[in-house]
Amino acid sequence: MADYSFGGSDEENAELKKLNNEVAEDPDSFENWEKLVRAAESLEGGLNRNSNPQSIAATRDIYDRFLAKFPLLFGYWKKYADLEFSIAGTEAAELVYERGVASITNSVDLWTNYCAFKVETSHDSEVIRELFERGATCVGLDFLAHPFWDKYLEFEERLEANDKIFAILDRVVHIPMHQYARYFERYRQMAQSRPLQELLPADTLAQFRLEIETEGLATVQAGSQQINVEKGELEIEREMRTRIDNFHLEIFARTQTETTKRWTYESEVKRPYFHVTELDEGQLVNWRKYLDFEEVEGDYMRTAFLYERCLVTCAYYDEFWLRYARWMLAQPMKEEEVRNIYQRASMLYAPISRPAVRLHYAYFEEMCGRVELAKDIHQAILINLPGHIETIVSLANLSRRHGGLDAAIAVYKAQIDSTECDIYAKAALVTEWARLLWKIKGSVDEARQVIQKNQHWYLDSRPFWINYLLFELEQPTSAESEAIQYQRIKQVHEDIRRKSHLPPLTMKDLSHYYMVYLLERGTKAAAKEYMMLDREVNGPFSVQQTMKAKVAEDGKAASTDRRLLMENGHPGVEVDEAAIRRGENPYTKYYQQQGEHSLPGGTQASQAPLSDMHHGIHANGMRKPSATALPVRPEY
Repeated sequence: MADYSFGGSDEENAELKKLNNEVAEDPDSFENWEKLVRAAESLEGGLNRNSNPQSIAATRDIYDRFLAKFPLLFGYWKKYADLEFSIAGTEAAELVYERGVASITNSVDLWTNYCAFKVETSHDSEVIRELFERGATCVGLDFLAHPFWDKYLEFEERLEANDKIFAILDRVVHIPMHQYARYFERYRQMAQSRPLQELLPADTLAQFRLEIETEGLATVQAGSQQINVEKGELEIEREMRTRIDNFHLEIFARTQTETTKRWTYESEVKRPYFHVTELDEGQLVNWRKYLDFEEVEGDYMRTAFLYERCLVTCAYYDEFWLRYARWMLAQPMKEEEVRNIYQRASMLYAPISRPAVRLHYAYFEEMCGRVELAKDIHQAILINLPGHIETIVSLANLSRRHGGLDAAIAVYKAQIDSTECDIYAKAALVTEWARLLWKIKGSVDEARQVIQKNQHWYLDSRPFWINYLLFELEQPTSAESEAIQYQRIKQVHEDIRRKSHLPPLTMKDLSHYYMVYLLERGTKAAAKEYMMLDREVNGPFSVQQTMKAKVAEDGKAASTDRRLLMENGHPGVEVDEAAIRRGENPYTKYYQQQGEHSLPGGTQASQAPLSDMHHGIHANGMRKPSATALPVRPEY
């Protein structure tokens, strides 16, 4: 749909082209899509069978792309079907309806509209009845399904098919739904005039009749003899109908009880339809509780139906797709249903930026013996998310489970050599490679060699150094080998403090691991090393020799000491005069260098002091110490 006419006027074409480009730039924007669809609908003042073929083709293309992106919008399926009916007639509209009910199978509104359309455009009552039965299977259990059932009853009333009407009511009175009482009253009234064989199953009727005949024997004294007199057929039928009515009242009581139990949750469902906006936490909690309730009730059909309803409203929430798949997996003989859940979630709703659902789908296929498909799912994720660490680790472990250690290492090597994998992901993958050699192969030396050979590439990678330190800390030792291991651990810590480019706060955290090690596993001299390190890590900046050496241009702590004396006790913050004129905070760069994102305590420098600083005066009236540095009191 790039650079060709949409079939409308020049003004309409220009507007559609602009809106189409906006959609192409941001395909996830529902508002942009809505504007594009509205503009397409208004081409030539509204399309019909006499409209420009180019306009019709453009509008169909827009609708197709829109509903492929948002297939749960039942109202737009209805509008698309109406459009097709006005353009191409009944068959084209019916095809759109079929696509719609395939995309959102449990939409009461869409099924009701489809069936109403069929009633008006078809004269074959059996075909219409078949469509209603399909709809009843898909939406009949919905708590708000009364519009559909009303339309079904209305259709049978047109045909004056009382037997069909009564059969429909006989199904509906068992369903917990919003307007159950209205259907029961009609059912009870009709039951009074329907043949007995329509009211209950044959075996239940036979049991009732036997009980009435047994209980109904009357004894009459005739002279010296007692004669048993049987009840007449009319009397038996009258008692049968009384018992049947009581039986139906029991059904009503059960349905009423089930409806009341569900009303607790149904009354809290504020948005029973799909929309792109997020749900508030209260709605999510209500769906979780409602699902808990139906699962405990134990009815498979009702539970599965509630999951489908939930996943219309919560289509973009991975937790409900994963929950549905896990619940379905616990049901016997439901492998294909589980696969269908994962495929729908992966292909339509779960964004690629959150690959958890796709990874679980891969594990499921692996469980089913489809290992190559599981690998393909991983590769598909990496096409869209190159360098995604969790996916790469998962693929490596999958390869190891079915191809051995070398296959897993080959995955890591390929990703580390890839130009699409950034340096931070590669750092994490190196440590995962080393972990494989350590945990699976049992070769600590090979694992250590992999880390040491690559450490110069990843001096600013937090995960790399954390994993390296933990790797050495977790190595088992004995009294004989502890001294050697101590030297290794100490060397890693020294590299973190002196060679790495980590923020000070990260180095501080890692130093605490080492300090705990000194206290728990150190020798007699550990206390001295601990106290010296505590001074370096937790003391004021003036006694942090390592940090002073790192911030000095010549790498010497003495140079920083001289600067501290010149600048009122602090190395200072470089001032960019142009940045100050733009209103930027001169403190920000310093705190970013210290591993922080804002000023201590979350405060921000106000505009007034910045203006004063630009003129060389502090807010308190004191002249700043130098033209390039501002004294700041940091928090360590």
